[in-house]
Amino acid sequence: MKVDSMYTVSVHIVTFNSMDYIDDCLIAVFNQSYSIDRVMIIDNASIDITLSKVEEWSARCTVIANSFNNGFAGGHNQAIRLTETDYCLILNPDVVLEPDYVLNMVRALQNNPEAGSATGKLLFKAAPHNIDSTGLIINKARRAFDRGAHQSSDLFQQAEEVFGVSGAAAMYKREMINDISLNGEFFDEDFFAYKEDVDVAWRAQLLGWKALYEPTAIAYHERGWKEGGRSSKPLFVRRLSYINRYKMMVKNDNIKSMIKHIIPLLVYECLSLVYALVREPKLLGAWLDFYRKYPELRNKRSLIRSKQRQASSKVYKWFVK
Repeated sequence: MKVDSMYTVSVHIVTFNSMDYIDDCLIAVFNQSYSIDRVMIIDNASIDITLSKVEEWSARCTVIANSFNNGFAGGHNQAIRLTETDYCLILNPDVVLEPDYVLNMVRALQNNPEAGSATGKLLFKAAPHNIDSTGLIINKARRAFDRGAHQSSDLFQQAEEVFGVSGAAAMYKREMINDISLNGEFFDEDFFAYKEDVDVAWRAQLLGWKALYEPTAIAYHERGWKEGGRSSKPLFVRRLSYINRYKMMVKNDNIKSMIKHIIPLLVYECLSLVYALVREPKLLGAWLDFYRKYPELRNKRSLIRSKQRQASSKVYKWFVK
């Protein structure tokens, strides 16, 4: 039975060769106890049968078929611009929601007016006794991780504030989306994919928005580098995963805090450089694109600083050892 909704919610899904997952994902979306105002599907030029599968749902969804791959960031920004709902659920096509996921997300955010984002307890679909994510954590080396990853699903039973939320099943308040967007972009499209959710989390913290973890909202995620491991991924994808951390730092970090955390930063940078030189030297080509985009990154940094409302000390309390 659907719960009457005072606040409108849209679900945004970006697909790319997602034929194995999309049906299960959409079945769970339409089984939500909370009424969904609109379901947006952006297909990023899939070359499998994803689009034909999605079109079977077109009576209940808005389907946009891109002629090229616009990335996670670009695809979700498209969907955000096409909706006006109070809340946007950013959802990976390989995630299956339990029926009260949206309901519990909306309740959590309504009970915490200073919060602009929320996530539930994401479990591994293939091993639901293990946690995939209960939010994001970030360390002093500026590396972000999924909180609680691979730990027992019996843990993390308390609702609490977190640094940020994973983009796999993230509920964002429209008010926050509008507040922290830069040049009309909520997710930074320079990132294309990877770490764009961490960048949003950091920016939101700087602008004074809280993020929540709500354990009563459960979802199941197929997650991860697929068979063949990291080396099976295209070079441009591995480069994005590598260089987006530095883009995020230019936009959001400050020199004083970097100096304070200089030891963990230097240790990680040395290890990262050695790894790249020995194992994946082609990763270093990503720096060419970084330097081309550096002036734009600096401009975005200036915009963020001009809007910053949260003391840096309160933001950096989230940076763990």
